[in-house]
Amino acid sequence: MKTPPSRSTTMTDQPEPAQSKPAALITGASSGIGATYADRLARRGHPLVLVARDAARLETLAAHLRAETGVAVDVLPADLTDAGSLAAVEARLRDDARIGILVNNAGAAAPAGFAAADLAPHYRLVDLNVAALTRLAGAATQGFLARGGGAIVNISSVLALAPEIMPGVYAATKAYVLTLSQALQAELGPRGVYVQAVLPAATRTEIWERSGRSVDGMQGVMEVGEMVDAALTGFDRREAVTIPSLPDAAQWDAFEAARQAMMANFAQSHAAARYRA
Repeated sequence: MKTPPSRSTTMTDQPEPAQSKPAALITGASSGIGATYADRLARRGHPLVLVARDAARLETLAAHLRAETGVAVDVLPADLTDAGSLAAVEARLRDDARIGILVNNAGAAAPAGFAAADLAPHYRLVDLNVAALTRLAGAATQGFLARGGGAIVNISSVLALAPEIMPGVYAATKAYVLTLSQALQAELGPRGVYVQAVLPAATRTEIWERSGRSVDGMQGVMEVGEMVDAALTGFDRREAVTIPSLPDAAQWDAFEAARQAMMANFAQSHAAARYRA
C-alpha cells in the first residue's frame, strides 16, 4: 500500500516514555478485534478507554490489562445506537485531552439480505456501522485538531471492494467506511490527523455467531491476533488503507491508479459519446 505523503514518521520511530503516549479510545472493545487492539496498544504503553455495551466484560478485560501492562484503563459502557450513550462517547473524544487515537471498531452484520421478511436488522446496521462511526470520527477530529494531531483507525472490510459476496447492506456500510476514511485522510492528513482504513477479510470473531452464521468449515479465516498485528504494522507505516490478507500490494496500487485515472475524465460538459448513439 502506498502511504500518504503528509506524514512520514511513525509512532515507533523514536522511543517514548509510556506516560507520554496518547490514550486510545476503542469501540467494540469487549471481544474480538476491539479487545485485541486493546491488548496490543496497552502493551505498547498506551492508556485506554474501552467502550462497549457489556460492562462486565469490559471490567474483566480492563482488570486483566491493568495487571498485565500497568497502563491506565478506563471503562465506558455504551450502546452506540442509543443517542444518549453515543453523545457521552462523543464528549469524551472531544474533551479528554489524553486521547490521541480512536479505534472505530464497533460494528455488526445481519443474517440475510433485502429479501428477508424483517429488514429492521439492516436498518440497525446503518445506525451502528455508519451513523455512530461517523459521529465518533467527527468528535475525534474536533478534539484532535484542537490538540494538534491524532489518529483515527476505521475498521472497514474487504467486502467494501466485493459487494457481491454478502447480501444486504453490510458491504455497503463498509464501503462507506472506506470512502469516509479516504476523504478524511485527504482533508486531515495535512493538518496532523492520520486516518487509516483497515479492511479485514474473514476473521475469527463473535460477529459470525451474532449474525447467524458459522465460521466452522470456512476456508481462509484469519485469527484475530494476526489480523490486528498486521493492521498495526500498517498503522506504523502510516498506510491510508491496510488489507491484512492481500499478498501483493501492487494490486491495490493498480486499483488506486485506475481510480485516479478515471477521475480526470469525470468533469465533462456533455455525456460520453457512447451514450449519444
